[in-house]
Parts: sequence; C-alpha cells; structure tokens
Amino acid sequence: MILYQELNKKETSMPFPPRLPRVATATALLLAAVASHAEMSAEELAKLAQNPVGNLISLPFQNNTNFNVGPYSGTQNVLNIQPVIPISVNKDWNVITRTILPVISQPAMFPGDDRANGLGDTTFTAFLSPAQPDGLIWGAGPVFQLPTDTNDLGNKNWGMGASVVVLKLEKGNPWVYGVLVNNVWSLSSDKRGGAYSNGLIQPFVNYNFPEGFYLTSAPIATVDWKADSGQQWTVPLGGGMGKIFHLGKLPVNTQLSGYYNVVHPDDGANWQVRFQVQLMFPK
Repeated sequence: MILYQELNKKETSMPFPPRLPRVATATALLLAAVASHAEMSAEELAKLAQNPVGNLISLPFQNNTNFNVGPYSGTQNVLNIQPVIPISVNKDWNVITRTILPVISQPAMFPGDDRANGLGDTTFTAFLSPAQPDGLIWGAGPVFQLPTDTNDLGNKNWGMGASVVVLKLEKGNPWVYGVLVNNVWSLSSDKRGGAYSNGLIQPFVNYNFPEGFYLTSAPIATVDWKADSGQQWTVPLGGGMGKIFHLGKLPVNTQLSGYYNVVHPDDGANWQVRFQVQLMFPK
C-alpha cells in the first residue's frame, strides 16, 4: 500500500503534458489492435474464438441457467466471467491464462433455506502452448482453485491440478473440434467444504459458415470423485449456434445453446441453457 501511494504521488505530481503522450500511445495501440481484427473474415474470427489456446485476448461472459436444481427443483443461474490473456514467452511458446469467476444465484437447498447470491470459487489455468503449432494444436499446464466464494457458495480449501487441451483447426476446413480435460485436488481438508477431487471433460465441435455463423456443441461433463456411487457424474448432450457480430470495429462472438443432462446426481439439474457474449481483442 505504501509503495502504491508513493507511485501514485509520482504520477499525480507529474505535469499534464508528459502523461498525455502515454495515454495517446496506449489508445492508439488499442485502436490498431481492434482494427487488425476488423481485417479478418467473420469465419476466421469465429475459428479464433473457438480455439481455447488461441493467441487472443478476450473477455467472455458465459451465462448458464440450470433447471430443476436441488430438492425443490429450483432454478440456478451461474454467470462465468472468463478473461483470457495470452503471454508470449518467446517466438516458439505462449502461455494462455484462463480465469473463471462464477457469479451464482442458488435456489433453496433445505427447509428454511433462502436463495443465495454471491461469488463461487475462482479457477485459474495457465496453458503452455506452441506459438506456431504444426498439425494438432495443444496446450497443457496447471489449474488452480481459489476459495473466493461468498455466502457458502464454494469450498474454502485451495486446490491444484492439471489441464490439457487438444484440438484440430485448419485453414480452409470449416470444422474445429477437440477436447479439454482437467482435474483439481484440494490441497487441504480442514476448512469448510472438506477435501475434494473434481474432474471436467469438455469435448467441442464447431462447423463454421463463411458469414461468421456456426453450429456448436460443447457439453461440459463433470465428475465428483468423492461423491457416493451414482452421484458422481453429470453428462450433458446438446448444442446450439453462434454468430460473430461487430460493435463498430470490435468483434463480438455470441452463442446460444441448450443441453440435457442424461446423467446427473439426484439434486443436479436436468436441463441447461447457455448464452455467451465474448469481446475479442488481438494479442
């Protein structure tokens, strides 16, 4: 805090003109970056958005509405704020950071309970990925679970694990398909929620049309390895559609899909509607 105050004093004590070129330069760089995206075709932008380890700064807002959750068949809403920031290591390697911060509205789960609203646990993944992949595109790295929840909407134990993604994306080929897999283990068990071991498998397949419209299926199957037998897996099936739009020169990826959980715990949702808006910026 003291260091920040000292830096802030130095900034505010500077005369106005010296600061202006830096602001102008940053603004010019941002406008140039957006303009470079505007030169890409809508189909190219759609494919870039569908690559989990693409060299792309983006800000997706993914809203998941889950139906028939809990003993009273309530509706749960989870808004995932998912900034993606690539970091160039050298000419051969990138690190793609993906953060997921869920904003949750949870229905009552027991008699006398009220709807709970707040934050869930944050997931942070750092994929090491080739900057110029040849053939298959891939990324691998650690995944962390941070206990950021409020109103008892998560687990207070920190977690760590591994994540891998593999996909196929070729110029001139309308198909983009692959799979993302991870598992997170708790690093302690003495805080609220106790020990956990949670896995995720997300296969995805997209078919792209020249106008930036595409068909998509990206079900997220999850497993709680510590749950009782028959209560571990959630396996959805379904799909939807997406479209690239522009706000001025800013590309925006929008997507709407629906999934039916063919396997789920007794108190788990049986249906999900997913809507996503993704703001796209180049690296």
